[in-house]
Amino acid sequence: MGNRPEIPPGTLYMMVLKSLARLGPMHGYGIAQHIQQTSDDVLQVEEGSLYPALQRMLLKGWVSAEWKQSENNRRARYYRITAAGRKQMTREVGEFERVMAAIARIIEPA
Repeated sequence: MGNRPEIPPGTLYMMVLKSLARLGPMHGYGIAQHIQQTSDDVLQVEEGSLYPALQRMLLKGWVSAEWKQSENNRRARYYRITAAGRKQMTREVGEFERVMAAIARIIEPA
């Protein structure tokens, strides 16, 4: 596949939170892989976007993190969604659905 579409602004937090809510604690690489696989390889989260976003989410209290051994015996930081993160995810999903409905109204045939 050539150029991948960019992840729409404001949706990275939502996708990360939703991934953690669905699958439980994961390391950053696992989160990126889940998003790519679930989107049928349409969306790809770059490290340069993911790790700064995870750090901001830690500071906001939406996720917690702990260092553990990964599946391949490497030290990795595992992220877990918090109660505040679940509330934020609900807000983000609601806002996303509202925006998508508005876009759908604009692009549907007259």
